[in-house]
Amino acid sequence: MAVGDRIKRARNLRGMTQKELGIAIGFEEKSADIRIAQYESNTRTPKEELLRKIAEVLDVNYRSLYEPTLYAAEDVMYTLFELDEHYPGTRLYEVIDTTDPDFPEKHMAVSFRYRLLDDFLKEWQLRKSSSGRARSPKKSIWNGSSTGPRPPTTAAGTSRRKSGVKNKRHKNAL
Repeated sequence: MAVGDRIKRARNLRGMTQKELGIAIGFEEKSADIRIAQYESNTRTPKEELLRKIAEVLDVNYRSLYEPTLYAAEDVMYTLFELDEHYPGTRLYEVIDTTDPDFPEKHMAVSFRYRLLDDFLKEWQLRKSSSGRARSPKKSIWNGSSTGPRPPTTAAGTSRRKSGVKNKRHKNAL
């Protein structure tokens, strides 16, 4: 979910109008709603300082508004929270990793009740176990350049990611 969508969700949760939010964070009254509309439509992206002000006014954690990366544990947690909202069958389990039988380790595992995602994860597991790699491929599994699972396809039979890149190139060519 993009930053603007997150702002809109939090603003609606608080029962505020775009104008009220804009004024509360310091925009002039005549343009307050327009600026917030631009952020919520993802036409503009607020800088970190402004996003922190928005979070403060909306009384939400800053991290619940910004777009997370998958390189920090907190960001991964917010991504899991987001997935939990979209996949109500999400479950958490404690599992024991017996890769090294002399030192079994307890870990937490996440299960999604979503067959397509399960299929991707099973294929990823199969490819990792057959290649003997402990880490995932460095290249993206979505751009077709790795051994990871293939993404869902559109009606035309091309991946959604590739389709978007193709359209973007076409726009730039004009």
